[in-house]
Amino acid sequence: MRIAAIDQGTTSTRVLVAGPGQAPRIVHAVRHAQLYAQPGWVEHDPVELLRNVTACLEAAGPVDAIGIDNQGESCLAWDAATGEAISPVIVWQDNRTGPAIERLRAEGAEQLTLERAGLPLDPYFSAAKFAWILDNIPEARRRADKGRLRLGTTDSFFLDRLAGRFVTDATTASRTSLANLATGTWDGELCRLFGIPMEALAPIGPTAGVELGRIGGVPVTASVVDQQAALYGHGCRRRGETKITFGTGAFALAVTGEEIVRAPQIGLLPTVAWRIGEKTSYAVDGGVYDAGASIEWLMRLGLLQRPEDLDAFAAPPAIDRGLAFVPALSGLACPWWDRSAAGLWLGMSADTSREDLCQAVLEGVALHTQAAVAAIDSRLGLAGPISIDGGLSRSRTFSQFLADVLDKPLIGRGFDEMTAFGCAALAGLALDIDLALPSAGDRVLAPDAADSAARLRRFQDAVGRSRGWRSP
Repeated sequence: MRIAAIDQGTTSTRVLVAGPGQAPRIVHAVRHAQLYAQPGWVEHDPVELLRNVTACLEAAGPVDAIGIDNQGESCLAWDAATGEAISPVIVWQDNRTGPAIERLRAEGAEQLTLERAGLPLDPYFSAAKFAWILDNIPEARRRADKGRLRLGTTDSFFLDRLAGRFVTDATTASRTSLANLATGTWDGELCRLFGIPMEALAPIGPTAGVELGRIGGVPVTASVVDQQAALYGHGCRRRGETKITFGTGAFALAVTGEEIVRAPQIGLLPTVAWRIGEKTSYAVDGGVYDAGASIEWLMRLGLLQRPEDLDAFAAPPAIDRGLAFVPALSGLACPWWDRSAAGLWLGMSADTSREDLCQAVLEGVALHTQAAVAAIDSRLGLAGPISIDGGLSRSRTFSQFLADVLDKPLIGRGFDEMTAFGCAALAGLALDIDLALPSAGDRVLAPDAADSAARLRRFQDAVGRSRGWRSP
């Protein structure tokens, strides 16, 4: 038995093939363009994404089941009859809806979104992006008036075009600000708040355990947000078990089981972990907008030649030498949720080197991640070591610094395609296949004795100075 898991991420699409007794492996990957039409806007070409998903499926060869994980909050509009995309994919990082979000906040609307969706008002989530499409793309409004508009996250676009099923799953719906977290259904009050016609949204189905459609005769048996796929892939099932994935952003998720944990005062987001059959499990989410994105930015500036150069520095930690970086290139996420914050180096002098700046960026991502994890720990209590994967986790320097500032042991995964593996593991449930967690090459990092409290105070000071710089 072979399962193909499509991991459709922010910068690339890849396919992992796995099965009982087989080592999971990526058999094809392709990057796609990042489109920046205006400052603060981030878009993808939906036709390019669809083409890349198709190419990955073809590269997988004969399989018995397919799983697809998606970017979460990235969304678009298309024609119900023809399948033609009538908007770009507006990516989760996109900030174009900031003014509309501030108007809603000024009107007191955040109480409703927190109560029903469990989410604060932020451009990150899909609802305001849908509203922007309706308000700014005339074709979207015309098709809505004719009953031909489909508004959806990328998963529902892929399933509609490739499997002939217009459907989304509970994890993805929980990231839109339009779904009632307790009932798992679209919420009429939230749809009215954002001006979204509910009939344009895909029905909400399970994450895994049943057939969600067929692509080339092969059943699709899992559809899930990438971060929830990673949570499952890391083997997190019990309350408090936590993983952090370092991709374009950094995302810490912890399982809360049957409880919806609501803690907006410390910036935590309750979310659906997965719905398997009729049973829903929940998680809590704390994120960093710019993790790998900060490293790619350093490379675009020419300050960093290759990511491998971040694996060792001759000097002591930059934060201990008074140099700090706040990774707020797209604003600050958990626990601050502040899009007015801007990226900031603080503490530079005439002898500050290129290596010092890169080291400060690496530490800034870790320190922001610490703030998100600390918020989760304060409300939930973490169980066992924290499991980490993704690009930055490959750097031993970064991973050790993160363990130090968290003051908790970490498990660095030797196999770091845990998102795609989790998607495959979920897809296997419908076939009664239990994929073994790949553990070869795993390493445990224990925190070193260090004055982390002083580091955290200095970083919090820098964060305070970064806030309020941009108009939200």
